[in-house]
Amino acid sequence: METTLGIIAGILTSFSMVPQLTKVIKEKDVENISPMMIGILLIGVTMWVIYGIMLEQWPIILSNCFSVLVNSILLTCYFLFRKRK
Repeated sequence: METTLGIIAGILTSFSMVPQLTKVIKEKDVENISPMMIGILLIGVTMWVIYGIMLEQWPIILSNCFSVLVNSILLTCYFLFRKRK
């Protein structure tokens, strides 16, 4: 039961930023995106990956690796699409 709960939680949290990323790529609009929030989130999910590796817990490792990927792409899009002032 614990593993199933962990897998479901990992899937939901990992995919939570996909709609935002899809919208940003489609519209190329990052005006309402906070790069600081994404950066802090990236640090957090990277730490979760390390924690998962230390515990050898694949649900933690895989779901957070996916989050690192999605949020890294989102942060990259922020710097590519932002309007320079």
